[in-house]
Amino acid sequence: MPALIDAIDIKRKMFFEFEGTPYYCIDVEVSTPTARGGQTLVRLKMRNLLTRAVFDKTFKAGEKFKEPDLDTVEASYLYSDGDGSYFLDQTTFDTIQLSADKLGDALDYLVEGAMIQLDKFNGNPIGITLPQQVELEVRYTEPATRGDTAAGNVQKPAKLETGLEIKVPFFVKEGDKIKVNTETREFAGRA
Repeated sequence: MPALIDAIDIKRKMFFEFEGTPYYCIDVEVSTPTARGGQTLVRLKMRNLLTRAVFDKTFKAGEKFKEPDLDTVEASYLYSDGDGSYFLDQTTFDTIQLSADKLGDALDYLVEGAMIQLDKFNGNPIGITLPQQVELEVRYTEPATRGDTAAGNVQKPAKLETGLEIKVPFFVKEGDKIKVNTETREFAGRA
């Protein structure tokens, strides 16, 4: 039987199960009453791991939640088509299909063979976790011209191999491999 977690014990970045659905805690706010007999309340900003919806909900401190049956496996990205995206589980070598709504904007960072973490709830795939940074090739960017860098930290637009468009420093040119931060969608350095 999975362990139970009190609402008061839930911390940021924890996972818990509420009404049969796995959630991720984004933020916690505990309000302690000033009057005797008042109840301590816990306000959670939480993300539904199945729908990716984010919302706030308030619970009594003593309410209990189950630990979700979450599992993370290493997988490699194979390809995408009209039916979804396909990944190869690196432990069982099964091909796993995920629909576009479970991936969000992750396809902006995925190239064939990219290694990711595949999240499963009760044995069923529910989404992926990208690495902090990915390496992508610059497919198109304007060439830098003499004098462009006089203003200091000036950037120019670049289109990457996945179709993602970001701002890059002027020294980056077509064909360069660069690192992109998957959380901020920003240039993180040369690869």
